This record gives sequence, structure tokens and C-alpha cells, in this order.
Amino acid sequence: MILDPVLDLFRGKAVTIPPFDGAFRPNTRLDDADAAATLAEADNLARLPDGLVASSGNALYRIEAGKEPVPFRSFGAPVAAVDVSPSGELAVATETGALHVGDREEKPHAGIGCVTALAYGPDGALWLANGSAAHARSQWSQDLMLHGSSGSVWKRPAGATAFERVADGLAFPYGLLPVDGGVVVSESWRHRLLRIGTGAPAELLAKLPGYPARLSPAPGGGAWLCLFAPRNRLIEFVLQEEHYRLDMLATVPPSYWIAPAFSSGRSFLEPLQCGGIRTMGVHKPWSPSRSYGLAVRLDEKMRPLFSLHSRANGTRHGVCSVVEEAGRLWVASRGGDCVLDIDLADLAREAR
Repeated sequence: MILDPVLDLFRGKAVTIPPFDGAFRPNTRLDDADAAATLAEADNLARLPDGLVASSGNALYRIEAGKEPVPFRSFGAPVAAVDVSPSGELAVATETGALHVGDREEKPHAGIGCVTALAYGPDGALWLANGSAAHARSQWSQDLMLHGSSGSVWKRPAGATAFERVADGLAFPYGLLPVDGGVVVSESWRHRLLRIGTGAPAELLAKLPGYPARLSPAPGGGAWLCLFAPRNRLIEFVLQEEHYRLDMLATVPPSYWIAPAFSSGRSFLEPLQCGGIRTMGVHKPWSPSRSYGLAVRLDEKMRPLFSLHSRANGTRHGVCSVVEEAGRLWVASRGGDCVLDIDLADLAREAR
């Protein structure tokens, strides 16, 4: 063990990633699901008292299974995050850092400019995740490639007018779940869940096989976790190779970086195409991929129970948000340009 750091100078560090196994065992449940609506880059879902809304670009749309999305509200910049208070008030953050609460527009804090998630606690407190202090939300890939760890979590108690910073130094916090006076945070670039409260942050779930995105509560306890892209050996290797990585960032368009993506396979210029193994014209689902679709059911202790997948050969990738209500699971697939409607009773019967 003492010799390992010395030997690493000569042999290099091993590139290992957690397998899709156990609760993460691959399946095709997302690709088999019905699309409730087609919506370009469907991102963040939220449940209003009178229906479901989803963000796409600069607007929110009402979503109802089997019907075309109906425009609900539009903003002057892309929508970055959405949530609804216990009283039914809608909160929307945009990529400019503006926060719209009900009919009011406000600027939450000078240090907030990369909002990735909003979450109301049962007590009415509003939690906010700021993914990076160095990059805009649309530059998330650059933040990863530069090993960014300038993210932070903020809280505004019910009735207060100002946000207070609760934690910083985070590697792109992307999801929030208020619990017992604190909050569970998904830290994307470190592939884990943290609990942040009055004491030191506590690691709840680590070594995830992908990059975690938003969290949402599950009725009856526990939560749903989205993973918007998979980890793979090539990307992990590039993250270790500083000179190559910096040259890539300087000379290659971002769409073609060896980096995670919300979708892939749309251009012949993309990397990893030789890894997309095909036999008899069939794209193998276990091929390495820059994008993936994954939603994970967690129990009350944030331990994974089961998961829903869209694999390398699927199209429902870039899952960033889910909402469960009345036995149905609504899934926003940013890479698949759709919102899925899944009957959880069917999943339970399949499990038996």
C-alpha cells in the first residue's frame, strides 16, 4: 500500500467505474414506456395543484397524457429549475440567475448564477442549488472537464427575503431533497448523495455508475433519483489526462468533446462511435455510451431499490427530472425530447 503512489508514477492509475448491477441492473423500462408528450429537451417537471408542468427552453408547458403540450408561461431566458411550494406557489429560476416566485421577479444573491435545482421544504423554506461559481448552467460540461468544485447550496426560510449559503465547495450540486430540517444533495461530479444540515456534510450514497441529477420525493417515503449520463472508462481516463483534456477544450467544439451528454448518436463527428458495437446491424445495448437514461427508486435511507433504464441503444436518454403521483411516474427525457408516463403497478407486477 505504501508503494502505490510511487508505482502510479510509472504504471498510471487504474480506471475503474462501478458496474450496473444489483438495484442498477439494466432493463428497457424507459424505452418501453409510453410517451405522454413530445417536448424538445424536456428538463424539469413540477406538479401544480391543477396539473403537471414541464420546462423546455424559455417556457413551461402543461403536460397531460395523450395531448399536445400547452404553453403555460414563458420567460426571457432558458428555464433552469422549477418547484412548487406547499401552498401551491410556483418558483422558477432562469439561466440569467433571475428567480420568479409567483408573479414576483427577484435576484436571489450576487453569488448565484448557475441555478440547477429548486426545492421547497415542508416548512415552506426554499432551497437552491448553484452548480458552479465559475460557469453558467449551459457550460456544465466545461465545469466537469475543468474539475469544477465551486458549487453551493442556499436556503431561504419561509417568510424571509434573503438566501443564506448553507454549503459550498461542491462539485456541481444538481438535485435537492429537503429532509428533517436539512437537505439531501446530489453532487454530480463526485457521483454521490450528501446530507447537508447543521453539522458536517454526511455521505449517504457514493460510487454511483453515472452522473446524478435531480431528486424528488416518493409518496410513502424515500425518493427518486435521476442520472443524466453514464460514467465510462474513456471519459474517466480523459479526466485524468490534463494536457490532452485542455487541448481538447481549446480546439474541439463542445458537442464533440469526450464528455457526458444528454443525447448521442446524432452526428458522425461524435466520439465513441467505434465503441458502439454493432452485430448484424444491431447496436448492442451494453456498448459504451456518452448518454443514457436512468431513474432510481431510493428508500428512506437513500439506498437504491430498483431502477428504470434506457440503454446505449435506446433513445430516452438525459433523464433529469421525475415526479411520482397517484401510482404513476412522469419522467422527463431531455435527450429523448419527451415526457414519459409509467404505471408503477405494471412495474410491481413485472417484479413479481
